Amino acid sequence: MKKLLLGAAFLALMSSSALAAKVGVSMAKFDDNFLTVLRNGMIEQAKAMEGVELQVEDAQNDVAKQLDQIKNFVASGVDAIIVNPVDTSATQAMSDAAAAANVPLVYVNREPVNVDTLPDNQAFVASNEVESGTLETQEVCRLFKEAGKTEANVYVIMGELSNQAAVQRTKDIDDVIATPECSFIKIIDKQTSNWNRDEAQNLMTNWLSTGAPFDGVIANNDESAIGAIQAMKAANIDMKSVVVGGVDATQDALSAMQAGDLDVTVFQDAAGQGAGALDAALKLSKGEAVEQKVYIPFQLVTPANIDKFLQKN
Repeated sequence: MKKLLLGAAFLALMSSSALAAKVGVSMAKFDDNFLTVLRNGMIEQAKAMEGVELQVEDAQNDVAKQLDQIKNFVASGVDAIIVNPVDTSATQAMSDAAAAANVPLVYVNREPVNVDTLPDNQAFVASNEVESGTLETQEVCRLFKEAGKTEANVYVIMGELSNQAAVQRTKDIDDVIATPECSFIKIIDKQTSNWNRDEAQNLMTNWLSTGAPFDGVIANNDESAIGAIQAMKAANIDMKSVVVGGVDATQDALSAMQAGDLDVTVFQDAAGQGAGALDAALKLSKGEAVEQKVYIPFQLVTPANIDKFLQKN
């Protein structure tokens, strides 16, 4: 039975005893600030555990390459596998490959399409994406109201459309804007930057070239928000005149907030997710039961509470 693990129960999971084990880890890509923090969280957790060896591979955003890595992990006799999926709609084949060899598998950060039908020795560790875009957009709405706006036009920058997180965060934005309290916000356009800062900067530059008046940017992640900020600053836009939101609370994003460029982000505990995924994988490798959905809460970050988060990533 699928259950939700929160708070004290998660802390109990994190305190599981170490054992001699080899764990294969396939990351969607190494070249991503948030996923780097997540990967390092796993590595640091492994270092603190006697006899735990990680084999960490970069899938380079290639679905076929990632599936091959899973199969290679199985063939090499690892005790468990952790996967940060390239494409969350392509996870069934990975689950099947691990299940056929009876190797425990834990998905981390990105929700697999088969999350509700995972075998008993597979699990998912992340944060509930319904919270992420909701917290972000509610705060953007509040800031517009605080500024006295009765109409506000925004651009929305989406993540990779093959990722459940991008789809859900965009839905969160739409859902908040559909409420009576925030219905004064209108989306001018929404396009993907594939989570990438440079692509977001180019996208924002193109939007600026249209000359359409706008009041803010709501991005699915911090890298995209920062890219948009760079484009706006290059165009000599006063950042105090616009509201910009992101998700993840990366160090670069917190620096942008301290500089007065980013107005809101949402802390996603990357290191905690990585460490939690490793602990779940180790427990499964020992034949112990774990909760199949482990959710670590998102937290809203604003200039008013930024000090709490400066040392977390």
